[in-house]
Amino acid sequence: MTGELEVKNMDMKPGSTLKITGRIADGADGESTIVCNSLDGSNWGQEQREDHLCFSPGSEVKFTVTFESDKFKVKLPDEHELTFPNRLGHSHLSYLSVRGGFNMSSFKLKE
Repeated sequence: MTGELEVKNMDMKPGSTLKITGRIADGADGESTIVCNSLDGSNWGQEQREDHLCFSPGSEVKFTVTFESDKFKVKLPDEHELTFPNRLGHSHLSYLSVRGGFNMSSFKLKE
């Protein structure tokens, strides 16, 4: 899948970790910013932006997203970790989207 990763019908609960592997597209030239956000119905919340991009076009990327009851922890390839609050207080997630020049090769949900 190029440019956008969508995982639907997922059953991610607190304590679960999603491991994602892929490659940054060779022609990726977007902002070097990670953006986290929540969609509540049809309304997006306030973006949380982090200017810590530790990969470059053409590189392989492995990162994890861990769901805790009050937040999500994203661990990047260089061990940098960012957190994003569970703003809507969900007890499980069924959808995840990753966009912007990313070619996913695998993902695994560990409970």
